[in-house]
Formats: sequence, C-alpha cells, structure tokens
Amino acid sequence: MHSDGHANRITLAASDQSFECEAGDVMLRSALRAGVAFPYECNVGACGNCKFELIEGEVDVVWPEAPGWTAKDRERRRYLGCQSAPRGDCTIKMRPSAHYAPKHTPRRVTATLVARREITHDIEEFRFELSADMPFEPGQYALLTLPGVKGPRAYSMSNIVNAGSQPRELHFQIRRVANGQGTGVLFDALDIGAHIDIDGPYGMAYLRRDVKRDILCIAGGSGLAPMISIARGVAAEPALGDVKLHFLYGGRTPRDVCGRDMLEALPGWAERLHFQAAVSDVTPDSETVWDGHVGFVHTVAETLFGEALRDMEIYFAGPPAMGAAVQRALVALKVPFEQVHFDQFY
Repeated sequence: MHSDGHANRITLAASDQSFECEAGDVMLRSALRAGVAFPYECNVGACGNCKFELIEGEVDVVWPEAPGWTAKDRERRRYLGCQSAPRGDCTIKMRPSAHYAPKHTPRRVTATLVARREITHDIEEFRFELSADMPFEPGQYALLTLPGVKGPRAYSMSNIVNAGSQPRELHFQIRRVANGQGTGVLFDALDIGAHIDIDGPYGMAYLRRDVKRDILCIAGGSGLAPMISIARGVAAEPALGDVKLHFLYGGRTPRDVCGRDMLEALPGWAERLHFQAAVSDVTPDSETVWDGHVGFVHTVAETLFGEALRDMEIYFAGPPAMGAAVQRALVALKVPFEQVHFDQFY
C-alpha cells in the first residue's frame, strides 16, 4: 500500500514528540498511525478540528476548497491535519489530547467488494473482504477511496469483528445521496470483485464498554450502521449483560424505517434490547400503515425518556440537521456532555 517515496519527519514544537509521514499520507492520519493523539473529528476537511500551525517546512494542501479551512487560517499558517501532505521535514504546533489516542492503530488495506444487499429503497449494505485484519470498536468508521472520486469518503462499519475465526470483512450500510459522487460510484459503478483502498478505523463515538448505564442509540439515514454496530457490540459483550439498550430510528416516511430486523436477531431482543421508530412525515395515502411515533426523532426521544436521558449513555448518528437538533435537545435537558457520543460528519 505504501509508495516507495521518502518518509518525512514531523516534529511537534515545544515537545520531544515526532512521527514519520509516508509519501501519499497526510499529517493527521500518519500521526494517529504513530500513536500520536492528534485531535480530529470528520477526517475529510469539513469540521476544522484537526488544525495545526506550521512552524517550519512546507505542505501541499490536498483539497484547498475544504470548508474547514479559512482565509484567516491561511494567513496564520494554520492548516488542516487531514488535508496536509508534508513536502519535507516539518515542525508543527498542535496540542495532543489523550482523548484522541487511537484504540486501534489505523491501517491502510486493499478491500474487495464481495456482496451487497438492499436494506430500504435507498440504503444498501456493502460487504468488503480485506487484505489484512482491521480491528475496530463498534461505532467507528473507515475512509474509502473510490475510483474517480476526489478524496476519501467516510462510512461507518456495521458488523462486529470478533477475534479468532471471523473473516476479515467490513460491512457498510450506506444511504444513497442524491447526486452524491461517492454513493453514485458505490451504487452504480462498483462491481462485485472490485478492489478499493480502505483506511481505518477512525472515530471517537465508539461503544464505551466500561460504562454500565442504560444506552440510547439514535439513528437517522445511514447513521444506521454505527448504531447497529453499537447494538451488536452490546449484545455480544458479557460485561454489559445487565445494560438495557433502546434503539430509536428516525425516518422521513415509513418506507425509510429500518434496523428492527437486525436487533430482533440479537440475543436479548425484547428483554433488554428495544427498538422504536419515528417518522416526521405521514401521508394519509401512503401504502404503509404507520402506527409508530410521529415527529422528529429528538422530540420523540424527549417524550419517551424525558429526564431519564440524564442517566443514560447516548450515541447518535445521522444527517447533520438531525445531529444538531439532538445535541440541542440533550443540552436543554442537562444531559452530562461526557455521556453523549457522536462523530460529526458533513
């Protein structure tokens, strides 16, 4: 996977830490590969969480139009870790934070598309077999490099990979985005047997196995995958045997709702694993009779659980507007910040 190019040495100013960045890699991901706790969130140039200051040396910016990088940043020699490839040895100013120390060292592998299946009218599951093992925590994501698409795309894994005899596979449950470049290639151009590069795992919204509070997973759209992964992780973890998990899926219309069958297949279904769904738009002439909740998922969560949310560990994933609404609702309910886990995708 690695090109034969020269690796550059990146030194952290005012510290004795340094790491190597291979040709074809970027500052952020090479730091994480070296175990350096470089703060980040989206990994694809949108959020600006991985900013650093360039003290010495030069970098190439992979995506100059990245929304997380401003004109003011340019003036101040601030760059995005996920979009910066060093031209030579560099010194940078960045404050590592132990929170971001990788649980599993991210690695680059070749993946072969081995299967796909339909989940809803616009969500499909894609299964890839890997050239090497990629351990990950439930809820994490990986970066897929797709043919003809500029820059990697972040998608969350939905499967649980146990040690031992499990095949080296990653499963992604992906929602087709209207006119989306990445999903356009995945849905329409990638044939079974095709090879792509996958880099991972990444993400901080993974299952906290040491926390014994009841869990609420809130999912919308292709936020399905990481939340299903967390539910599967809870069901498979003996230490969490007494924890109840509530899964709440939000769709626009009844035909968007999915995930229930995946929870029903898990040990503990109905005793400690529960599924509910909410739709924001019920049209009277729709073919599906809807007897579930109606409304936006954050409002339904408040109605169902109210102040009990303060005693729960909450994971959520979905479209940006949903994520923002869930966050606002939880803040208003005074849910402690450290009990809330999500990765900001855009």
